[in-house]
Amino acid sequence: MKLGIGLYRHMLNEEYYAFAVQAGCTHIVAHLVDYFKGGARNPNNNQPTGDRNAPWGFAGSPEELWTLEELAGLRKQIEAAGLHLEAIENLDPAHWYDILLDGPQRPLHIENVKTILRRMGEAQIPILGYNFSIAGVAGRVSGPFARGGAASVGMDGPEDTPIPNGVVWNMVYDAIAPKGVLAPITHEQLWDRLQRFLEDVLPVAEASGVRLAAHPDDPPMPTMRQQPRLVYQPDMYQRLIDINLSPNNGLEFCLGTLAEMTAGNLYEVVDRYSRQERIAYVHFRNVSGKVPHYHETFIDDGDIDMLRIISILYRNGFDGVMIPDHSPQMTCAAPWHAGMAHTLGFMRAAMTVVEQQGAIAAV
Repeated sequence: MKLGIGLYRHMLNEEYYAFAVQAGCTHIVAHLVDYFKGGARNPNNNQPTGDRNAPWGFAGSPEELWTLEELAGLRKQIEAAGLHLEAIENLDPAHWYDILLDGPQRPLHIENVKTILRRMGEAQIPILGYNFSIAGVAGRVSGPFARGGAASVGMDGPEDTPIPNGVVWNMVYDAIAPKGVLAPITHEQLWDRLQRFLEDVLPVAEASGVRLAAHPDDPPMPTMRQQPRLVYQPDMYQRLIDINLSPNNGLEFCLGTLAEMTAGNLYEVVDRYSRQERIAYVHFRNVSGKVPHYHETFIDDGDIDMLRIISILYRNGFDGVMIPDHSPQMTCAAPWHAGMAHTLGFMRAAMTVVEQQGAIAAV
């Protein structure tokens, strides 16, 4: 197992790379989407949250895909700091919104994703995380929910406000879209869109040596903002895998989201998918409660026995990267850094203990 950290676009610089190395990280998961662009209610010193049903910000330019030079340059910059670039997390809605919406630009947007995969392969970036979701990460609230009143996020009930035209996956992709809201679709329509997406792009992912990694729906509700969700119970991950058994059809395994689900035993779920070798990388996050009422907690203070999770992953031979995802903010001059350092210290110690116990047992 490898210890990593996820960095937002504005954090992809030498200062944050140094922090990662000092905290014991060896790998980076990079967010190239600027979630904070134009988001007045979305401060960039924390995870993106926006309001309960407001967009995070504005998507990028539909004509400007990430270039090979940009991707290769980022990898070299990260390597120069003594780290490895493991994954790009999330596609910009501007580049693929009509894949999610099954709109008229879908053929162009499929080609966009194929181009990004080819460029990632050339730049030697092995994983593309994605979230096949129309509503995205909606319905969350912020407050002093974590131990000692630390700032955290959670959910305090369903969110059914319809999505305005021009918005998908938390972000505005068309600022001049006609007034109105997205018409609801069915779960089967959304699964059909996912299946067509995987059928179209997995051959290119395989040829490029890039693994797709699907994030479960967070919050994992059956519907959100009057739109269906794909992976809101653990067994639905199996349906996603069975659509295409390519080894490049993998999972962005978010422990917090899986724990928020109302069905399944989390430890059996971790065992099941790690034995199948489907986990591309892990979001290491703890929570208290289940949807539609939960809060994110400090890594050692929620419903999940995180040491047990690491033990299962180790036993099943998982050798991928684990990142904190996000963490509560601590009361100090650098809330994000302190929260991350606390989580990374716990993770590094837990990984060391499990690996040493495994080595002793093997003697």
